Amino acid sequence: MDWHQLWKITSAPDNVPIVGMLFLVPFFTWYGLKQARENDKLIAELENDPAKAKTHHRKTLPWRPGWARELHVWPFLVRVEFLAAVIVTAILFIWSITLDAPLEEPANPNLTMNPSKAPWYFLGLQEMLVYFDPWIAGVVMPSLMMVGLMVFPYVDSNPLGNGYYTIRQRRFALAMFGIGWVTWIILIVIGTFIRGPGWVWFWPGQTWDHNAVVFDKNQDLHDVFGITHANFGDAAIWMQIIFGAMVVGLFYLLAGLFLHWLMKRGPLKLKYLRSWRELKQWATTPDRLETSLLARTSVLQYLTFQFFAISVLIALPVKILLRLAFTIKYVWVTPWFNV
Repeated sequence: MDWHQLWKITSAPDNVPIVGMLFLVPFFTWYGLKQARENDKLIAELENDPAKAKTHHRKTLPWRPGWARELHVWPFLVRVEFLAAVIVTAILFIWSITLDAPLEEPANPNLTMNPSKAPWYFLGLQEMLVYFDPWIAGVVMPSLMMVGLMVFPYVDSNPLGNGYYTIRQRRFALAMFGIGWVTWIILIVIGTFIRGPGWVWFWPGQTWDHNAVVFDKNQDLHDVFGITHANFGDAAIWMQIIFGAMVVGLFYLLAGLFLHWLMKRGPLKLKYLRSWRELKQWATTPDRLETSLLARTSVLQYLTFQFFAISVLIALPVKILLRLAFTIKYVWVTPWFNV
């Protein structure tokens, strides 16, 4: 194990933010979920005692006589935000003084860096180039992500969970966001610590060998099923187009059915995994809250969510898995685009 190589990557000034993120993100995720669990217990308690909800609690803190019903933004909120801005500014000052900026010698067209990597916050996009055509990885997928984040608040029909952390009332939304968020973090980690010279896959601890040559038998999905020019001649092109369209259409259909089934399920508790009978009951019995929320959703909201959720949250991890595990480069090959 070449730990010096791993330390060299980790201690690089431009990788400091992602190293900090590897610790800060799990901590704040745990802290947010912990508070959400406490709120879920409080919600269940107040649902069983409606009178208590009106007299004893204000949000998540117990109400006490003499407390104001409303609080002014100044100084209660602005003061905290000002202190946070001062602390962050101080951290940035110390950071910039103690660590040199990752500036190198002037660019030399005769000596290209290997590996040539984008800043850490763009490494997810650079890693996506391995799995998609450049125009899909650099234009289509980022556009779908940004537009999807803007659209989701408008297709959300759940009036609950506004202004406080909750798992019970935002189970499905939290799960969908978590999948996309974790996928993006994984892509950044792969691009930072695993991709070496020539964008070759090096496991953490392996020495980055600039002379390493890796032979990957990349193949398209239609090659696996024998739909090639050698077997069908000139007709293979149209057969490949039709075959790819059918596979993509079937994928969207099955993924849509899976999401629809998941929308109607309640939270999957650990006890369900210990008993086949309870797991079967959970899988076949719709949750009352989730079913009522789905009934509030219009057809336009439903189809819009399905399209963005399947295209980004499901298709992206599936395409990554196909490439890394089965060396399948494209699923749908056409003379105009490849997916």
